[in-house]
Amino acid sequence: MALCLVMIAIVRLMQPHVNLSKADVNVASLVLGLIASITLLVWFLRRSGYSTALRRSVGWSLLAILLVLIAMLRIDHVSGDLIPRFAWRWQTRADRTIAPATATGGLVDLATTSEDDFPQFLGPQRDAVLPDIHLQTDWERYPPGLLWRIDVGAAWSAFAAVNGFAVTMEQRGDQELVTCYEIATGRLLWFHAETTRHQTVLGGVGPRSTPTIHEGRVYTLGATGILLCLDGATGQVLWRDDILARQGLTPQQDLQGIAWGRSASPLIVDDLVVVPWGGPAAGDKVSLAAYDHQTGQVVWTAGEYQAAYASPTLATLDGVRQILSVNQDVVTSHDPATGSVLWQAPWPGNSTSNASVSQPVALPGDRVLLSKGYGIRAKMLQVRHAGRDQWSVDELWNASRVLQTKFTNVVVLDQYAYALHDGILQCVRLSDGQQQWRGGRYGQGQVLGVGRTLLVQAESGDIVLVAARPDQHEELASFPALEGMTWNNPCLYGRYLLVRNAEQAACFELELASP
Repeated sequence: MALCLVMIAIVRLMQPHVNLSKADVNVASLVLGLIASITLLVWFLRRSGYSTALRRSVGWSLLAILLVLIAMLRIDHVSGDLIPRFAWRWQTRADRTIAPATATGGLVDLATTSEDDFPQFLGPQRDAVLPDIHLQTDWERYPPGLLWRIDVGAAWSAFAAVNGFAVTMEQRGDQELVTCYEIATGRLLWFHAETTRHQTVLGGVGPRSTPTIHEGRVYTLGATGILLCLDGATGQVLWRDDILARQGLTPQQDLQGIAWGRSASPLIVDDLVVVPWGGPAAGDKVSLAAYDHQTGQVVWTAGEYQAAYASPTLATLDGVRQILSVNQDVVTSHDPATGSVLWQAPWPGNSTSNASVSQPVALPGDRVLLSKGYGIRAKMLQVRHAGRDQWSVDELWNASRVLQTKFTNVVVLDQYAYALHDGILQCVRLSDGQQQWRGGRYGQGQVLGVGRTLLVQAESGDIVLVAARPDQHEELASFPALEGMTWNNPCLYGRYLLVRNAEQAACFELELASP
């Protein structure tokens, strides 16, 4: 009877009307499977009619096999759907076997800009949209050309690219690196190393955030809270701040409040660099801090909420310029000049469990779209300014079956939102949150809007081109770009597609089309 109940429960979990993520279903199925296995084993050992000798022999054999497996295997990493991948205990992690970084040197000019630049997280406007680039969609006739492929240190960081150079972050052994590569050749031109390491079973190894390039300087935030301003020409430190040291925290203590490492990409606003601070799990917290981008002096701090895994972003709502910040369990808006909180709205989340990762999307006028995974409802807010310090925040709609964006972000084109809904690409109407279609299983990957297409970086490492149209899912082309689990965002510098994951990076040349 117990086995029948377990099987019924597993079947129920698989039903489409159950509002659980794939990860939730996988965990629940594992627990129920263990219950079923233990139930069957207990019945065999204590209730079955087999001989005592046979039952003892089977029991001791299973125990020996289990102990051998525990002794020989470790969980190497966990997929976006919480499926563990095992490795032998004596195998060294890839980031510890990669050769030490060796820079070739050479002229690097990050102060000169061009219209192709992709200078920060999610592109020029930090919205994952490149409206003026148009790609050829026939990749059989115009196949992507591989320029280079290299081994890199572990990280979930992406590339930022300016003037023919690309900057990212890597973990190589006990050093967290900021690295600068030449886009044409893949040569490592300079690097800066900090002796620190972030590693968790569920989150993996290395830094999470993407560098920001501004006026010839590179700004980075490491997984253990080291904020850097580097000379873009040489990688030399211009100023540095250790956020955890400010808060009296060790990296191990920081994990109690921000379990998967500090992930925000620095935001440049006027003469400021803005990043979340958060704080100790049981102590005072600061939502955002702003530094003078030239000197590194703290200009203001604001808010009292724990950091999440999204990055601050600049928006204009109801005619008022402001910084939006997704914190652990609330979304806040801040005056860029002073940091004062303009408005806030609850947004369920916990930075040690159902984490908030996805960016808020400010829409023209007065609307903000919020999305996240873990079965939380996506919602549309209307934010209005009534003068002076008066703001109103109203919920226009919320929907539980759309835009469950666990590690990814929403791409907005016209009046529709496109995103990976628990690993399946989905189109949603912005006016009311109604799903238009779902199609394609790309895992917990990333999406970039390019012209009238969607460039999907699948969790498998494949690159897939999909038409950005609200009437149907149409896959146009694809090719295998990387090997292994890929959670990193792609970077498109003109015709050059830069992709990476925790072990390798590659650059492909794509054919462009007329608008």
